[in-house]
Amino acid sequence: MLPIRHRTDKGFKPHISLVFNAGKRLTFSVDTTNSRFHQPDAYLITHAHSDHHGRSAMLSKNAVCSQETAQALEILYGKKYAGRTFRIGDSIDIAGVEVKTYPTHHTIGSCAFYWKNDVGTRIMVTGDVKDSRDLPDCDCLVTEANYGDPNDPKCHFEDDLGAFRESLEEMPNDIAFGAYAFGKAQRAVKLIRESGYSGKIGMDPVSHALTDGLMKNAGQLVDLDSNCGIKITTPGEISGLTCATKFILTGRKDIKFPTINISDHMDVNGLIGMTKQCAPSAVITYHPGGNRPLKLAAYLRKNGVYAKALEEINTILEI
Repeated sequence: MLPIRHRTDKGFKPHISLVFNAGKRLTFSVDTTNSRFHQPDAYLITHAHSDHHGRSAMLSKNAVCSQETAQALEILYGKKYAGRTFRIGDSIDIAGVEVKTYPTHHTIGSCAFYWKNDVGTRIMVTGDVKDSRDLPDCDCLVTEANYGDPNDPKCHFEDDLGAFRESLEEMPNDIAFGAYAFGKAQRAVKLIRESGYSGKIGMDPVSHALTDGLMKNAGQLVDLDSNCGIKITTPGEISGLTCATKFILTGRKDIKFPTINISDHMDVNGLIGMTKQCAPSAVITYHPGGNRPLKLAAYLRKNGVYAKALEEINTILEI
C-alpha cells in the first residue's frame, strides 16, 4: 500500500490517497476534494464536517459514505449527493474490493473504512474518532490527531457529564447551550433527553434540520423563538439569546461564556489507546493541519510503532 499526496498548481489537495493492488491497481482518496480531471476509484468520506471536504467530494459518482453522512451533506450544502451509500456496519463492494465499515461515534453517520489488499494487508481509515470500541485490528491505521500532542495539556481531557447534568438541574427552564450544528448539537439533545427532560428544545435552523432529519428519539424540537426552557444554537450566535444561563460545550478556555467540557473527539490518551487496541504495524496521522499529527507520529515511533504524519509523506503526484 502506497500513501500519496496530490498536488495541483494551487498546492496540495487535502489529506491523502491510498494506492494499492487488489487484482488491479486502485486508488482510494480520503476526505479530499473532488477533482475535475483526475478521479480516484473512490472518494471515502468519513463524515460530514466541512474540514473533511464532503461538500466537494459529494458531487462525484465515486463518492462513498454512510447514508446518514450523505443526508447530512445534503442538508448542510443544499446539493444532491451523487455517490453511493451504505448502512454503518455493512460491507460495500468498491471496484471489486470488499470494504467493511465501523462506527467511530464522532457524529451521526461517521465511520471507519476497512479493507485488504491482494497480499492480505489490513488497511483502516478512521476519520475523526470519539470512541474506538468498535474498531478492529489492522495492519495499517490511517487516523486523526486532533488532540495528538502528548505534551500539550489541552490534549488531555475528559467529558464533564456531571457538570452538564448539574446545569440542567439548576436551571431547567431558562438555559442555552452553544454547540456546533452537526455533532455536538445532536449529542446535547441526546444528553438532555437522557437526563429525563421531555419538553421542547429550541434550536437554530441548521441544527434543527440536522437533528430532526438524522436523530432518533430527539423529542419535540422547535425554533429559537418558541416558548421553551432549553435552547441550543451555535457558539457564535448564543450571545443573541436572552436565556438566564448560557454555556458553550467545548474544551477551549478562551471563551467569554462559561464552558462545559463536552467534546466529539478523544483526547491524546484515547488516540494512543486506539492505536494499542488496533495493533497496527504502521500508522499514518493525516488530519488535521498543524503540528499535532507530527507530534503523535513522533510519540508512536518513540514507542516502537512505525508512524508518519501527512507532512512526512514524500510520494507526491502532480495533477
